[in-house]
Amino acid sequence: MIPQEVIDEIKSRTDVLEVIGDFVNLKKNGSNFRGYSPFNNERTPSFYVVPSKGFFKDFSSGKAGDAITFLMDAEGMSYVEALKHLAKKYGIDIPEEEVTDEELEARNERDSVFIVMKYAAEYYQNNLWKQEEGKSIGLTYLRERGFSDETIQNFSLGYSLDQWDGLMQSALKKGYKKEYLAKAGLIIQKEENNREYDRFRGRVMFPVHNISGRVLAFGARILGKGQPKYLNSPETLIYHKSDVLYGLYQAKQTIRMEDNCYLVEGYTDVISLYQAGVKNAVASSGTSLTQEQIRLIGRYTQNVTVLFDSDPAGLKASFRGIDMILEGGLQVKAVMLPVGEDPDSLARRLDASELRTFLKENRTDFIGFKTKIFQEEAEKDPIRRAALIKEIVASIAKVPDPIQRQVYIKATSTQLEIDEQVLVTEMNKIHLKEQRATQRREMLMEEEAQPTPEVVPPDQGEDLTNVQPGIYFKEREVIRVLVLYGQQPIQLQPEESSSVASSEGSLEDTTEPIKVYDYIYHELEDVNIQTPVYQGIFNLYREKTLAGVTVTEAWLAQHGAEEIKQEVIDLVVDHYVLSENWELLHNIYVTREQDILHQVIQRSILELKFSYLGQLMDEQRQKLKETTDEVDQFQILKDFQMLKESQQEIAKVLGIVIV
Repeated sequence: MIPQEVIDEIKSRTDVLEVIGDFVNLKKNGSNFRGYSPFNNERTPSFYVVPSKGFFKDFSSGKAGDAITFLMDAEGMSYVEALKHLAKKYGIDIPEEEVTDEELEARNERDSVFIVMKYAAEYYQNNLWKQEEGKSIGLTYLRERGFSDETIQNFSLGYSLDQWDGLMQSALKKGYKKEYLAKAGLIIQKEENNREYDRFRGRVMFPVHNISGRVLAFGARILGKGQPKYLNSPETLIYHKSDVLYGLYQAKQTIRMEDNCYLVEGYTDVISLYQAGVKNAVASSGTSLTQEQIRLIGRYTQNVTVLFDSDPAGLKASFRGIDMILEGGLQVKAVMLPVGEDPDSLARRLDASELRTFLKENRTDFIGFKTKIFQEEAEKDPIRRAALIKEIVASIAKVPDPIQRQVYIKATSTQLEIDEQVLVTEMNKIHLKEQRATQRREMLMEEEAQPTPEVVPPDQGEDLTNVQPGIYFKEREVIRVLVLYGQQPIQLQPEESSSVASSEGSLEDTTEPIKVYDYIYHELEDVNIQTPVYQGIFNLYREKTLAGVTVTEAWLAQHGAEEIKQEVIDLVVDHYVLSENWELLHNIYVTREQDILHQVIQRSILELKFSYLGQLMDEQRQKLKETTDEVDQFQILKDFQMLKESQQEIAKVLGIVIV
């Protein structure tokens, strides 16, 4: 267990913008920061960080929370892992506590796999630098490839000794359990002959890191004879190869700064480019590009440059993955490497300046690049030329932005010397086919879906379905004002001050300002808020302020129950922010809500009371329908008239015309 005082220190020193900025490319948007969602592929950025409040809100997925919540949701960390990550980032020491065998046994299985992977990485690095076999074979090989000692250390490269169980025996002596070595994919267990041995032997080791730098897996290259040339870790509790890009941990900051990501194929391609000064390259490590990998890139940039070698078969295989990038809304450029070259060999042949110049001068738009490749292949074959047109249009159809699609259509029309309308017609056919396929899938899913009745426990209280929409939104607005401005002072009007009492005493006949929350408490004194989460926020706010706690939105987001935290963040984070340029550049001044706070509060409360009165009037109408007794009917009509007169008084203030 981490002591509470250490947890408090970690939270107090954590900068949510700094933490999330390590994972998402954020740009200033008013007083907040905005970027593309790390949880969904999206065309318009809807992920917001609010530094002043200490939390984030993702409108595309609905996720929200503080820096710890983000690490748990985006990186799959446990609560303790997130705390340790932040402690390491901010140089906070977490005291090591003695743990019993029972406590060790109870440790999270996923944590245990991470722990043994960390040990394995250190073991392989030690072999490379300190063991004779590692130095003479592994280190010699890496240096012959042109890798400097600094580069080798930056990528944590290592070496697995040519022994059947070198890692296993070393780990067992250190107290690591065999079951976790197996679950991490570090050892192989053969049930038929009851044998156990290391998965990696006599190979140079390439650790695969997650975004935060933790080792997830290994790629291992054999140096002598043997197959396969590369041996990779299997899928494990912590490693899913379709979710990871090699080198992203080392490249993420440069990708963000240069607003571009180079996409290559192998480990050594990434490392060689990095050493040559191109530090924004990542690799899919031989796997087909996936939507999750594209989403990872999209966290840091919307621009991808793919490096292709001149192998025709490899080119066409890569094109399918590039279409997925286009579909994800990213901008794609392509660079064709010289014949016989790959990124690794090119980076070793050219110096840093020459390499950057080559990449810059040979970068071209992907659609034009693909068109040129297919055009050369089908130049004198009408049938293949027709297939080429369909192939190019299929790629253009993946682009989500209609304006960009039109630009590509025009450029392709010129390049292929074919009428634009032919290309547009073909693209419309593709879209129509995809639309019909989507509709068919949705219909099948609806037919297969079995509705599950919702069961509400008897003690759960009122359900949101019992709250009228008009009342729900009016309650939401009042609670939003309370959360945002509760601690701010407001000046009452003379007619109000005579009847409002503060939690600190009577304000009768005073002109002193009071807190917003006092005003709201008084106005809602006899009101029962109907929406459960808003009733919860109101009760918590009132309880704590009466106890002397300074309740803010950040306090609520940190101390409230989970549903309260989520709702508070939803209330506080504004999806639309007025540009500062309106005032700075255009001298256009817009009244801010806090400048007319008294009017905002008064109107929100009056609108809520108006809705409550409407609900009470509906109840009286229903009673009238169900009652035959004349005395009861007379009383109901009398009550109804009183409610209507009250509603009309409020309507006058609000400027609402009611019949």
